[in-house]
Amino acid sequence: MRNAVITSTGAYLPKKVLDNAYFDELLGLDVSSWLEERMSIYQRHWCGEGESTVDLCVHSANQALQRAGLSPRDLDLIIVATDTPEYLTPSTASVVQYKLGAGHAGTFDLNAACAGFVTSMDVAGKYIKTDDRYQHVLVIGAYAISSFLDLKDKKTVTLFADGAGAIILSRQDSEEEPSGILDSELVTLGQYHDGMGIYGGGAKNPFDVNMMDSKDHTLKIKYRLPPELNIQMWTSMSKKLLTRNELQACDVEHYFLTQININSIEGALKKLKVPTERGHTTMQKYGYTGSACIPITINDAIEKGKLSRGDTCFLIGSGSGLTFGALALKY
Repeated sequence: MRNAVITSTGAYLPKKVLDNAYFDELLGLDVSSWLEERMSIYQRHWCGEGESTVDLCVHSANQALQRAGLSPRDLDLIIVATDTPEYLTPSTASVVQYKLGAGHAGTFDLNAACAGFVTSMDVAGKYIKTDDRYQHVLVIGAYAISSFLDLKDKKTVTLFADGAGAIILSRQDSEEEPSGILDSELVTLGQYHDGMGIYGGGAKNPFDVNMMDSKDHTLKIKYRLPPELNIQMWTSMSKKLLTRNELQACDVEHYFLTQININSIEGALKKLKVPTERGHTTMQKYGYTGSACIPITINDAIEKGKLSRGDTCFLIGSGSGLTFGALALKY
């Protein structure tokens, strides 16, 4: 039996750290109370001068490669999950390949917003399972959203943050109990595509020199999305994975969920009737890092000794679009 297993992880957070008091002063409002009491966010990291998405990717990838004992030349494929790409074109992954010295690897970016990392893990797993040529695949979730934030918009500027997380998936052939990626589920509610996003710079609304003062290049929440959607979707997708894999919710040791709202995470876990401690969180110190938040949180759980080999995990991401991705795996 061939499967795709996690060989190693890595993460990188920029050195620039902003606490909530910074935003109290920036906005002239008490946003600290709401952030800490409602969102459980106390600080976040933003890119420094000259730092961008590729830098975040390369740092996290190098850590994962070192931990795996692999050379960049051992990589067969690099997938970068991001909706804050280095350029509109070419792909961020092609630049990462060059910077790493991974000239053997094919590359592409995948944009499923903040569900992009989980979707990319699903894609990478299918490459490994179905094609003998793929032994090691590097999957990176990267987010450099600070470049796209309106510093006067309290709805976005206080929540969103930068970072990257990397996972190396490797081929494993075994006749024993299956490990690695077990199952996946992808769902999109496209009717909400116009609710939140960065709507300038593409073919629909291209920039020109006369538009540089436009706010279309910044992240916008255009209308309030149904607040119960994440809990509903995370719960229903979990139940589908549980049913198909003949598991009970209590059989899953770890639920790695999008790190946007502590109440949504706890609400979903309560609906599944599992202890909230099974939903490891990192938004307290990293804010919301979009497509990077799940690999960053997995890496954090490993570093803290909370995630052990043989543990069953659900990875569930959601983002604008609205896109949702769920993955079951045995670490």
